[in-house]
Amino acid sequence: MKTKFIYQFAILISAFLFLATSSAYSAEGNRKKKREKNKVQIVIDTLQYNVYKGKIQDKETKEPLIFANINVKGVNVATVSNSEGEFLLKIAKDLPVSQIVVSYIGYRNLEVDISSLKPKRNQLLLESVSVPLNEISIYPLDPEFLVRSILRKINENYSITPNMMQGFYRETIKKNRTYVAISEAVVNIYKASYKQSKNDQVQIYKGRKSQDVKKMDTLLFKLQGGPNTTLLLDVVKNPYNLLSEDFIQNYDFKIKTITKINNKIHYVIEFHQKKDIDLPLYYGLLYVDANNLALTSAKFSMNLTNQVEATKMFIKRKPVGVKVFPTSADYIVNYHENNGKWYFNYARGEINFKCNWKRRLFNTSYSAMTEIAVTDRNDQNIERFKSNEKFKSNQVMVDEVSNFADKNYWGAYNTIEPDQSIEAAIRKLKRKAR
Repeated sequence: MKTKFIYQFAILISAFLFLATSSAYSAEGNRKKKREKNKVQIVIDTLQYNVYKGKIQDKETKEPLIFANINVKGVNVATVSNSEGEFLLKIAKDLPVSQIVVSYIGYRNLEVDISSLKPKRNQLLLESVSVPLNEISIYPLDPEFLVRSILRKINENYSITPNMMQGFYRETIKKNRTYVAISEAVVNIYKASYKQSKNDQVQIYKGRKSQDVKKMDTLLFKLQGGPNTTLLLDVVKNPYNLLSEDFIQNYDFKIKTITKINNKIHYVIEFHQKKDIDLPLYYGLLYVDANNLALTSAKFSMNLTNQVEATKMFIKRKPVGVKVFPTSADYIVNYHENNGKWYFNYARGEINFKCNWKRRLFNTSYSAMTEIAVTDRNDQNIERFKSNEKFKSNQVMVDEVSNFADKNYWGAYNTIEPDQSIEAAIRKLKRKAR
């Protein structure tokens, strides 16, 4: 069965490949000079905030808990742990706060007094939790009903007023096992009402990048859309990507298990595309709050069985003589609850590609990753960005920001702590740039 809707939905992470030429380097040099000329110097007094570093781990196994949420209780300051469970949190000294709350799927929330935290090497241990059957008042028999309820109750469970969010965005490209490009930015996010059809907007407030063009001398691999495409992972705001009525009828659902998130009972719904659908859709897990039927997290991957159609979705342009196809595409989106409403909190997408060249013995693998974490939020006097202020969906992040600077570049802004391999790559790329 050939379905039409697949051609209409937005690609969550789009990429394009093209041959590198000397003119490409020249254009980049001109853009860099222009950016440096217009660059605004931002000086932040480091005496006005406290910095805490540490690791989130399972209490029993000591395994790192990746993408755990760390929130400052009573305010909208937050961050997430990285792929090694490590986190970095900056809190302004004048904030009237006393605790942080660490949460992770399937674990009890951990509340920690800020006064007990050290500047470095904090070890925060979370205890896994099982859900006794006597805590479950209603066990639904129809998982599809739960999915439809998510859509039906959006206006009740999510913000119907616009929000201005501040976040941290990172995108990386690896060639085989080596990082060849890293871009990061503090971003302002106009988060449109979940009740309206208006799109979200992104503004690059402060960003930096580094890349090793020599390692990409045959293919110049770039990601289009930057943080805009990562925001499309908000599948509640953009249901056409996963949860629309058209999509629901093309999936099989079942309840896999029951767990706890933020001390709330959640149904875990597993979904797969129906067998008679011949175009790439998704498979994965939806986490649904049992009390208010809000989607609070989703982990899903694209079904790449139909390689030809999957390639058309991701590859916008490529050189002659190379066959490029995706080998995996994995996504995650999390929401955070505040005063009975759920807000977009974190999203990550990672796509792996294989490049087969004619008359070459070895293949080349590329990995593209983007992630965005919301670190602050407010809902007062919110206005959309002007056209010349917003980051557009056809822009490329590495073409819009300047090269890496000093280690204190981010000042007081909360960021996603880089894992060790990224940290080493940043140091290596900075040396090459010098």
